[in-house]
Amino acid sequence: MTHATRSAAPGIWCGEFDLFNNEGLRGPRHASSRHHRTRVLVRAHGRPLGYLHFDAAPDTVSSREIRVRSVDSFGETVNADAPEPLVDAPFASVIVCTRDHTELLTSCLDRIQALDYPDFEVLVVDNAPSTEETRELLTAICALDSRFRYLRQERPGLSAARNAGLAAARGEILAYTDDDVLVDSGWLTEIARTFRSEPGIGCVTGLVATAAIETNAEGYFDARSPSWSGRMTSERYDLRGRDDGSPLYPYSAGIFGTGANLALAREAVDRVGEFDEALGAGTTTKGGEDLDIFVRVLRAGFAIAYEPAALVWHQHRADDDALRSQLHGYGTGLTAFLTKYLANPATTLDIVSRLFAGVARMASIRTATEQRMLDRVEAPAGAWREEMRGYLAGPALYARARWASRTRQAGLRRS
Repeated sequence: MTHATRSAAPGIWCGEFDLFNNEGLRGPRHASSRHHRTRVLVRAHGRPLGYLHFDAAPDTVSSREIRVRSVDSFGETVNADAPEPLVDAPFASVIVCTRDHTELLTSCLDRIQALDYPDFEVLVVDNAPSTEETRELLTAICALDSRFRYLRQERPGLSAARNAGLAAARGEILAYTDDDVLVDSGWLTEIARTFRSEPGIGCVTGLVATAAIETNAEGYFDARSPSWSGRMTSERYDLRGRDDGSPLYPYSAGIFGTGANLALAREAVDRVGEFDEALGAGTTTKGGEDLDIFVRVLRAGFAIAYEPAALVWHQHRADDDALRSQLHGYGTGLTAFLTKYLANPATTLDIVSRLFAGVARMASIRTATEQRMLDRVEAPAGAWREEMRGYLAGPALYARARWASRTRQAGLRRS
């Protein structure tokens, strides 16, 4: 794929169609004249079955055509039974961490307010804000909806914000999502149902569907993240034989899901503790805190459940510069996370034994991503290079962040 000339924008509208309701084709964004292709997430009683692609604008795609193609593509799964109603739902805490993204946050919170779950609270953690806009927004929301609470964490970093939410949360289930995410109305119900499905589940993740592929940057990231945006099968992972068959397991990046759609059981949190504040967006490492919490949950003896019906829609970075920055952060976060376990005597040999497989996997990401990219989507120039630069920088950045965290903690103890 050449970068000599840039193609027209992909113009793909992303939406969903449930075979068992009358809501028709709908999506997280309104269709417009710039959308000339359509991707449909087909569902049956809320359960995702897979994607259909149409080389046509969304307003020309008929329900009948979707139904016919669904039978051809998904077979007997289109006749799935509806799930049993969830009874005695435990109290849940939804935690949204944000920084200076009021417009995105407004849409995010609108969708959370519409959840069909009967008993939950919402904690919005304003992380080192540069304005008062988020506080003002939450003041208005809290006055009308007592389920919402506003928290402020002046110490920058996603992990610090997540820990602030964790400390204030009252729920048995602690469900995290991001301000650039739009949750499905059944998201929290499916999380709770999954925790109930078997004993010993400490973490639930779910499908993170792409909200739009209107630019090449969005199309590239969509292809870059298939492990959490394309899997339609429920999975269970633990350290007792249920794994993905990879030599990298359980340090496989992304196999368990992502922090944009992550729920923890209170019992698991009590055992594994807080998020590592040397990792995550807003720190020098820029990521890796979700990978770390996944491994810690497994090492504490819990299972991780991936449930595609616990669905959210993610609004990817739309321009090339933002994408390159995000991919650099993915690179630094991954190798910072691995450095943490390499430096831990209890896991050093575990990491060393997987190094060659890990390097081979990193080297294959570019080719695999470009093979998955939809027709007429081009890789933004420098995307892979920025991710590689991140891989190389991550170990030193983790050492710096770890030192800063220890210095801060020592200062707190002295005071």
